[in-house]
Amino acid sequence: MPGFRLLLVVLLSVGLFVAEARFERVEQVRSSIATGLAPVYWLGNAPSQFQDWVAGLMTTREDLLEENDALKARLLILERRALKYAALAAENNELRQLMNSSELLDDRVVVAEIVSVSPDPFSHEVVINKGSRDGLSAGQAILDAHGLMGQVVQTSSFTSRVLLISDSSHAVPVEVVRNGLRAILLGNGDIDALELVHVPDTADVREGDLLVSSGLGGRFPKGYPVAEVSGIHKDPGEPFVQIEARPKAELSRSEMVLVVFSERQDLDLPASGIAPVDASSGMAGNDATGGEG
Repeated sequence: MPGFRLLLVVLLSVGLFVAEARFERVEQVRSSIATGLAPVYWLGNAPSQFQDWVAGLMTTREDLLEENDALKARLLILERRALKYAALAAENNELRQLMNSSELLDDRVVVAEIVSVSPDPFSHEVVINKGSRDGLSAGQAILDAHGLMGQVVQTSSFTSRVLLISDSSHAVPVEVVRNGLRAILLGNGDIDALELVHVPDTADVREGDLLVSSGLGGRFPKGYPVAEVSGIHKDPGEPFVQIEARPKAELSRSEMVLVVFSERQDLDLPASGIAPVDASSGMAGNDATGGEG
């Protein structure tokens, strides 16, 4: 009998092989059997699923608080990373703007970063992370991506102190781009406003006129954007008109700046750290400020 049963099993197996190979009927049978056995599979997994469900009901308050704290910590980490990425994107954008700005200059420049701001509300000064070892010296012009910011007034080996054009002791010789009218632009202690002085009431100055460095005096290079006329006030009987201007540079927001080197300074400087600019825009030369003190 055992031999007969074995023979029967072998014949059945061969028959199934032939049926699957020749008639493709076994797949339907297999599918029907799997469908019929589905409740068996479900019943087999039911104890494990029931155990997990009960364990979920028995979760303690301490476990929930611990999980909540872990999720909060992860959220803080992700927020910090997002802020870091945003800061890096902003810095990258500012560097790109600086590079685009430097392409408009005839002078040689070096990129620096503002590392400190003067806490004195009556002194508009910042400190940059470039100093005498980088070739910087007092009197050099400082720009951001939008316009003239100020000038170097003191250097150390690793840092330099910069006086902003908005400081009440600072003055810049400027000219109106539209007609070439020359005047002096003074700082008045307001970070967002400058004063154009000694302008006759008959002078052709309009709101929106762009003021650029005139190149007179030998301190600031000629042609750098400085400010835009924002207001004109004429008092009857006064020989001069009161003119307000808005700085083009973002004096309170810029983090990266350009330090400008004249041709004379280039002769004494090492090549490292100085970025040559090949583009030409007619902004060569140096300019002077009449108000460093």
